[in-house]
Amino acid sequence: MLIDSHCHIDDYPNLPDILDNAHAAGLVALLAIGIGDGPSTMHRALDLARTHTRPNLRLFATAGIHPQEAHRATTDALTRLQELAADPLCIAVGEIGLDYYHIDNPDVDVQKAAFLAQMRIAAAAGKPITIHCRTSELASEKVKARFGQADAWEDLLVLIAEHWAPTGLPGIMHCFSGNTAQAERSLAAGFYLSFAGNLTYPKSTVLQEVASSVPADRLLVETDAPFLAPQSRRGQQNEPAYVIETAGFLAGLRGTTPDEIAALTTANFHRLFPVTANTTLPETA
Repeated sequence: MLIDSHCHIDDYPNLPDILDNAHAAGLVALLAIGIGDGPSTMHRALDLARTHTRPNLRLFATAGIHPQEAHRATTDALTRLQELAADPLCIAVGEIGLDYYHIDNPDVDVQKAAFLAQMRIAAAAGKPITIHCRTSELASEKVKARFGQADAWEDLLVLIAEHWAPTGLPGIMHCFSGNTAQAERSLAAGFYLSFAGNLTYPKSTVLQEVASSVPADRLLVETDAPFLAPQSRRGQQNEPAYVIETAGFLAGLRGTTPDEIAALTTANFHRLFPVTANTTLPETA
């Protein structure tokens, strides 16, 4: 029994097969991330959650404007996000945050403004947020020159401390890839840390150290499918079923069993999103 806490399922041409594979692997729910190809299509995950949920595999959705699309966070787009966030099947706003990795990403101030606006929408809706954070540390030299001394993690955590933590609402650090200090600050702000397939990569030693010591009640697992396939499938298209490899690897790091990690992360997901623990699906707005 597992839950994939973050996957992008909009573009699979064979989505029924992907969902069958997920159920066969022991998954009971997926959180489909609603960023689409930009704000105009951020409704697609919610549409799929409405139409593809089945008794043995429940789909929930988010909606949000990715930081790479922050320049499109217009008044109309934010109003649409507010409408989507009101739907009971939309259980979080995201993925939102900061991304200083690509040369053509919006300016820092534009990203921060979009992030703040979406945190306000989530707070008004009483919904958690799911966070994307990518620094320029491993980016090209041109990107480093463009973003200069700006640190996405530092900027993100400062904004969260000032504008999100006071709400008392939780959130998810999706595909957590930070260090121990960043993990501690995220946990202090009420976030759960979700680990993806990159946890299994041989060079992810810092990440593995973090994952081995995160409090048990703040752990989640995800695929970020179709991206970041785990080590045994690296370079292939990822899918929700493969979360079992990440969960198994996490179990090894923590000296426990895959079944215990599955039970633990599923319980954590239901605690974070109580509506997902109900035996019947919520009615859509």
